[in-house]
Amino acid sequence: MYPFKFHRPATVRQAAGLLGRLEDAKLLAGGHTLLPVMKQRLASPAHLVDLSRIEGLAGIEAKGRSLAVGAMTTHAEVADSGVVRAAIPALADLAGQIGDPAVRHRGTLGGSLANNDPTADYPAACLALDATIVTSKRRIKADDFFQGLFQTALEPDEIIVRVLFPIPKKAAYVKFRNQASRYALVGVFVARRPSEVRVAVTGAGTDGVFRMAAFEQALKARFAPKSLDGLTVPAEGLSSDIHASADYRAHLIGVLARRVVEAANKAV
Repeated sequence: MYPFKFHRPATVRQAAGLLGRLEDAKLLAGGHTLLPVMKQRLASPAHLVDLSRIEGLAGIEAKGRSLAVGAMTTHAEVADSGVVRAAIPALADLAGQIGDPAVRHRGTLGGSLANNDPTADYPAACLALDATIVTSKRRIKADDFFQGLFQTALEPDEIIVRVLFPIPKKAAYVKFRNQASRYALVGVFVARRPSEVRVAVTGAGTDGVFRMAAFEQALKARFAPKSLDGLTVPAEGLSSDIHASADYRAHLIGVLARRVVEAANKAV
């Protein structure tokens, strides 16, 4: 590790001000991504702005037909929340599959979304559920928020405050995980909403999380695994690495999509 200055603001406004004023500053939420890369000297921010003492950034609340989850809410809190399980059980199931207990008790929703790791789970939930990311400046629809590998629509001095998840009629998440890291080799989240079906895939795309339009149209006509019969996933644009080839990931998307629709139907 190397020298840096540590800041602990009391409000979101103070934190945003530090980000705008300080050169080369990074936000610290759970720290599961930032601290390891700092130890490996792959990142060397001059300032760390800690969000852990800011009131109001954590918490879960059902608001009408939406579920509001604070940015500093941990994965374990989402997984164990009775409010989440009553509103969107698939979101609680997803959170319970992230990493191990140590990761789930430190990692946060906002930190995961801001980092936008291409193998992370929450981006798929946000896209499939048509979530809105509320920041210190504005509201950003999930379709506009994720902009490529580790890239988001966040401005340099912008902080995620909470995420609003519309409550779907049906939803489920299934992933095929790397046994060492527990990241998704492929993860598929499906949500049936009053006017549409949304299918989001994580872990597979060379450009990060994405939606499957052909699957969505087929499932909108009939929400059943058989509706996906005959549909194939092209390997072009999918990741290929030591863990899985693009062809294998394409096959997994089709298999998991059928499983996740079956799971969503059984969950009701």
